[in-house]
Amino acid sequence: MSWAVEEWKEGLSPRVLQKIHELESQVDKLKKERQQRQFQLESMEAALQKQKQKVENEKNETATLKRENQSLMELCDSLEKAKQKISHDLQVKESQVNIQSGHLNSSKKDIERLEQEVKR
Repeated sequence: MSWAVEEWKEGLSPRVLQKIHELESQVDKLKKERQQRQFQLESMEAALQKQKQKVENEKNETATLKRENQSLMELCDSLEKAKQKISHDLQVKESQVNIQSGHLNSSKKDIERLEQEVKR
């Protein structure tokens, strides 16, 4: 079959045949270059898709971490409020203990005074 492809060249001058050969070589070279560039393009597109997927995964992880951070901040606020309430309750109870302690001391003095009176 290649003889039929070459048949059209019969009778052409050597100069024209040389030019045809140069052009065919250039076409082959350009085809190979095109294939290489197509492969590079496909490789770069695959790498781009991989990077896009990485970015999407990072965005999802960031969103998850933000939600977790928000939840932890809310928990910290809740614990801080509970701590303040407990601290306030402790102060109230310490005041009550001090008042009761004062009453106890006063009662002890009254008892001692009454015991002294009884002894007399």
